[in-house]
Amino acid sequence: MKIELAENYGFCFGVKRAIKIAEENRNSVTYGPLIHNAKEIQRLDSDYKVGLTEDISTFKTGDKAVIRTHGIPKAELELLTDKGVEVVDATCPYVTKPQQICEEMSEQGYDIVIFGDEAHPEIKGVKSYAANGAYVVSSTDDLEDLKLKDRIALVAQTTRKVEEYLQIANYLIPRHKEVRVFNTICNATFENQDAVRKLAKRADVMVIIGGKNSSNTKQLYSIAKEYCNDSYHIEDEKDIDMSWFDSKELCGISAGASTPDWIIQKVVTAIQNR
Repeated sequence: MKIELAENYGFCFGVKRAIKIAEENRNSVTYGPLIHNAKEIQRLDSDYKVGLTEDISTFKTGDKAVIRTHGIPKAELELLTDKGVEVVDATCPYVTKPQQICEEMSEQGYDIVIFGDEAHPEIKGVKSYAANGAYVVSSTDDLEDLKLKDRIALVAQTTRKVEEYLQIANYLIPRHKEVRVFNTICNATFENQDAVRKLAKRADVMVIIGGKNSSNTKQLYSIAKEYCNDSYHIEDEKDIDMSWFDSKELCGISAGASTPDWIIQKVVTAIQNR
């Protein structure tokens, strides 16, 4: 059986940047998981003494807080600053952009519509920058009962599928006088999704590596499953069932933007040694 890696996969710019920031700030604490990969979080803790807390009240004056790649709500950022905590911002610039758009468009009187998962930390942060609140939707069904103004600003979670985002935009445009659509899906997401689509069309079995709580990894798995029924989402080599590869000729592999190379290599090696 041949093993082929997707043309684009793994760590994106924002994650690489965040990991570098964390490694340069030993003995700090991240507020929330820096990225959605538990194994890499453990590595940062053991090798660089970068801890983790999800309780903002644990930070005291003089502490060093590293802000997660997904960002945090505006009020929480202000609270940390007011407490005299040294804030090291590792928020991905692709996430900072929709935060800025929501703030500016909200101030100009636009209703803000965000395409994404309301429970996701990125969306919690982005939504907080809309001065008059925002509507978070996951499909056109969520739009049907909304009482929106004539002027709407639309942004998307950085890791969503562009095809689904277009469905939201196409629903809103003919129903409102002004709809400003901002392309906030990041380039790495486009590239990784295109690459997994191409590979899944040819593969007999697909393995997608990444955290179970990683939005972009789940999107990759969803795309792989569309084109290759025998597709599997794993966190590391321990999740592999070797029977998946029986009578298969081509195994395609991709990985989410928070998946480090050392985990990907362990998976490849395990499959090669089956």
